[in-house]
Amino acid sequence: MTGPILPSRLPIAAAPMAGGPTTTALAAAVAEAGGFPFLAGGYKTPEALAAEIGELRAGGLPFGVNLFVPAADPADEAAFRTYARHLQPEADRYGLTLSERPVADDDSWSQKLALLARDPVDVVSLTFGLPAPSDIAALQGAGTTVLASVTTPAEALQARVAGVDGLVVQGPQAGGHSATFDPNHRIDPVSTADLVKAVRAAVSLPIIAAGGVDGPGAVQTLLEAGAEAAVVGTLLLLADEAGTSPTHRAALTGGSFSETVLTRAFTGRPARALRNGFADRHGPYAPSAYPAVHHLTRELRQAAGKAGDADTLHLWAGTGWRNAPKLPAGQIIRWLTGSTDQ
Repeated sequence: MTGPILPSRLPIAAAPMAGGPTTTALAAAVAEAGGFPFLAGGYKTPEALAAEIGELRAGGLPFGVNLFVPAADPADEAAFRTYARHLQPEADRYGLTLSERPVADDDSWSQKLALLARDPVDVVSLTFGLPAPSDIAALQGAGTTVLASVTTPAEALQARVAGVDGLVVQGPQAGGHSATFDPNHRIDPVSTADLVKAVRAAVSLPIIAAGGVDGPGAVQTLLEAGAEAAVVGTLLLLADEAGTSPTHRAALTGGSFSETVLTRAFTGRPARALRNGFADRHGPYAPSAYPAVHHLTRELRQAAGKAGDADTLHLWAGTGWRNAPKLPAGQIIRWLTGSTDQ
C-alpha cells in the first residue's frame, strides 16, 4: 500500500483503552486535534460497539477500532480452581463468592467481524494474536486497513504471513495488557525504539509504535526509530474526556504508588499496572488463563472500584504515568506533537 498507514494529520494515535477510559468524546477530541483515535472494541457487545461507531462517524473524522483476538487454548481447570480459592478471602470482604468454573468466551468475535465488514472503519487493529487469514481478508475486502499488534520480530513475521497491512509494535513499557501472542512468553525489558528497529529489520511493513510514551521527546524518538506514528494511552488517562474511574484517577495523581509492574493477577494475561497490594499478593500465583481470570475477578474489581479500594483495583498504567496531564485531550495531543494548529 502507499501513503501513511493512518489517515491523520499528526503522527500520533490514541490507544484503545478497554474497560472505560476510551470514550467517544475522547476519540473525537483526539481526531479533532489531528491525531488518530482507536475505539476499544474489547469487552463491549456488538450493539454497544455499533452505537459508538455511529456516534463517532457522525463527526466525519477518521478513526479505527481495536478487537481482541480470541484465545485458542482453554484454561487449565485445576490451576484455575486453585487460584479462585486463593482469591476468595479478597472476595469475602465484599460479600462475593468466586466461581471455580472458568468462563470462556470469544468476546463476540464473529459478530464484531460481521459488523465491521458491513459497516467498515478506516483501520482495525488486532490484539492478543492473529485470527484466520480469511478474517483479515474480510476486513480488507471492506476497505479497512488491518494492523496486528506485535511484541517481537518473530510475531511480526507471523503477522506478515497472515496478510496484515501494518503493525502496532508494542514495547513492554506500555500500560494495560501486553499484546504478546503467548501469555507465557517471557517479556524482555527492551525499549520500544529498539524493538521498532528490530522489527523493521525483520519485516518491511509500516509500523506505529506503542509503549513508554512519556512526552514529546519519546514521540520523536519513536519516529526517528522508524515508526510512522506513536501511540499514546497512559498520558490520556487523566484527560478531561477520558472515562477513567475516580479511583483510578486518584491513584494516578496521589502519592501512594511509586512504580508499575507486569502482572497476571487481575486477568490471567500479563498487563502493566501501578504496583498495589493485589498484584503483590496474587501475581506469583496467577495462572495464564485469559479471559477466565478476567471473568473470575471482574465483579471483585468492580466492587473495589466503587469502594475506592485502589489496593484491589486493576490500575492500568504505563511507565510514563507520572507525566499524565490533567488537560483536554486535544491539548495533550498538540503538546506531544509540538503542533500549534487549532
